[in-house]
Amino acid sequence: MTEPQTSNAYDSLPTPSVLPKHIAIIMDGNNRYAKAHGMAKGQGHVAGKESLDPLVEYCVAVGIEVLTVFAFSSENWQRPADEVALLMRLLSATISEQLPRMKKYNICLRFIGDRSQLSPELQQQMADAEAETAEHKAMTLVIAISYGGQWDIANAAQQLAKKVEQGEMSAEQLTVEALDRQVQLADLADVDMLIRTGGEYRISNFLLWQSAYAELFFTNTLWPDFAAKELNEMMFEFSRRQRRFGKTSEQVESET
Repeated sequence: MTEPQTSNAYDSLPTPSVLPKHIAIIMDGNNRYAKAHGMAKGQGHVAGKESLDPLVEYCVAVGIEVLTVFAFSSENWQRPADEVALLMRLLSATISEQLPRMKKYNICLRFIGDRSQLSPELQQQMADAEAETAEHKAMTLVIAISYGGQWDIANAAQQLAKKVEQGEMSAEQLTVEALDRQVQLADLADVDMLIRTGGEYRISNFLLWQSAYAELFFTNTLWPDFAAKELNEMMFEFSRRQRRFGKTSEQVESET
């Protein structure tokens, strides 16, 4: 495991004037990294696991409130069985390795996704990690496992439909606001920056609801090579963008 660094490692990186509250990352490119470096199949995922540590630390150092990473999608179950098994082992190892860091840096660790498809052992490990870090306030690190944005929205709709059936609410109360309160991460800020590494230009069913007004960033850098310097550059670009949320530029400028 990568040894924790101090925030001094990032002192040379300037801090943007406007920071996103919530950064979400689609960590893509592990297999291509392994192929490019002549590694055995699956070893790119090992390299990718190691790249997370310094980025988490950097986000804490600059004051990001939430960092969400896409570790395993609901569609990834279709991958070869040996790769899925390796990913599950790496996820378990990541939780074990991250827990001391979460405690040291006062980070709350959370998970989103359909846990019913995971092994009972992994489910318990996730629940224990969440319980042990629930009161940490410096930042929230969210790991999406067996997650899909469509599943998230459908699951939220099903929960609301049950409330209608049980007479707890009316059909007229099934509003955007009601769904917004029911989806995963409803208690956290919506995604401000959505980043995808690896050169692909799609969001692959990730946080569809929560990223409705996210600023999108794509890079050809493969995930194991993605570092704080490039994230810092993206954050500066984020600070230069005008976020209008449906309003005109004139309206936004008059409000600042």
